Amino acid sequence: MDKGQLRGHLAMLGANMMWGLMSPVAKIVMAGAVISPILMTDFRICGAAVLFWLLSLFMPKEHVPGGDLLRLAGAAFLGILFNQGCFISGVGLTSPGEASIITTTMPMWVMILAAIILKEPITLKKAGGIVVGASGAILLVYGAGNAGSRGGDNPLLGDILVFCAQFSYALYLTLYKNFIKKYSLVTLMKWMFLFAALAITPISAKTILNTDWAAVTAPEAWGTAYVVVFATFVAYILIMIGQKALRPTLVGIYNYVQPIVATTVGICLGLDSMSPLKIFAVLLIFTGVWLVTISKARQPEEKAPQSGPSADGEI
Repeated sequence: MDKGQLRGHLAMLGANMMWGLMSPVAKIVMAGAVISPILMTDFRICGAAVLFWLLSLFMPKEHVPGGDLLRLAGAAFLGILFNQGCFISGVGLTSPGEASIITTTMPMWVMILAAIILKEPITLKKAGGIVVGASGAILLVYGAGNAGSRGGDNPLLGDILVFCAQFSYALYLTLYKNFIKKYSLVTLMKWMFLFAALAITPISAKTILNTDWAAVTAPEAWGTAYVVVFATFVAYILIMIGQKALRPTLVGIYNYVQPIVATTVGICLGLDSMSPLKIFAVLLIFTGVWLVTISKARQPEEKAPQSGPSADGEI
């Protein structure tokens, strides 16, 4: 494993740890009924857009032609708007446990889409790693006793929205695997979050005006700040580093780290306890990551054309 791949693994681990903590934090913030799911999504997208554009002031400027801006708009809808909007809305309607279980489907969709779009082989190790990792994640969620706790007002709709979030992000990872290598991380993120912000602001404008901002408590404000700064701004920086260094299937399987974080937080807060089942589940998850890591990647085509997006699945 070279330094670039190691950096990618560490970045994916860090990002998914932050996302693992985001689900319970967002649930707690939205439980106060002041900050709604659409408002939380608006905070994430618009807040990150501001932070990335401020960061870009200190970075070398890159020219992005009109055609690539359209591609970035598509990436913004799949990787940010649909992913974040559906997930936050879904978590607000269903239980954190059910949402965590549904997130285990994302690596499977990445594997299937990567096989179709990028011609990545579905090897026995890769498929087995995803199954083993998913089994560990589901065991961990059920072992923590979260599957049926604190259910939402509409679990079915919430589950569907969380599922749509996973599929949308899987599609983004595969479709834009090669395109994102053209520009720097900050250039990609500032444009993607800007397009997402422009799309969601008209939708959330009425909610923003009707919100009783004086009723927002300090814990809710700090929780929202965590979601915006760490679970969005910092996490997307790390995700982009990982996406540039690793194969889409390997990026996707790090999703299984999120239930580990949720369980660990529960144990630290005294809301959960360690057990042999949980230790076994964690071992299954990391075994799954290891199997996907050592699985065969797509080999370069001997007569592949020198240019043209279709050969590499680039949009």
